[in-house]
Amino acid sequence: MFPVAVIEDAAAAEVSLDPVRARLLAELAQPASATMLAARVDLPRQKVNYHLRALEKHGLVELVEERRKGNVTERMMQATASSYVISPSALAAVQPDPAQSPDRLSARWLLAVAGRLVRDVGILITGAAKAKKRVATFALDGEVRFASAADRAAFAEELATAVTTLVAKYHDEKAENGRAHRVVLAVHPSVPMGEENEHG
Repeated sequence: MFPVAVIEDAAAAEVSLDPVRARLLAELAQPASATMLAARVDLPRQKVNYHLRALEKHGLVELVEERRKGNVTERMMQATASSYVISPSALAAVQPDPAQSPDRLSARWLLAVAGRLVRDVGILITGAAKAKKRVATFALDGEVRFASAADRAAFAEELATAVTTLVAKYHDEKAENGRAHRVVLAVHPSVPMGEENEHG
């Protein structure tokens, strides 16, 4: 089971967003059978089986074991990941495009950049899994409390200058075996834990 998986297929995204199936995915952090799940989610076993087949068809759950109980074979299923992120590529026709109206002070542009980040990293993870390799990535996540809007603006300017200097230092357009990497930095107000739904 992966810690996180990126859903890139529109049909798989639709399946995962169904409330009952989302609940089953959460319950399947540990292996369970349709009978076990039926008792937990208060649904008939046949209905649970129907949902499990849909989830399995789209690679969101997988068979981990078959147990023989009398004349019945019990299929133990497990989610393929602990959590899932839906890539904007699942909504290809309407996915955000950072190339449209780039504005580094716009929250909507930041969202478009974040969407592209999810899409790109999802594609890299999928490719790396097939090749049985790791993706070379690096991320920083922290928090800073600004005393004023002026301080926030000054911080942003200094950050932009520092990153521009680093990029200029290490970017080599002529590197024969080089590989381009995307650098994404963002500053946005923190959302206190427990308030995510209030801001959704």
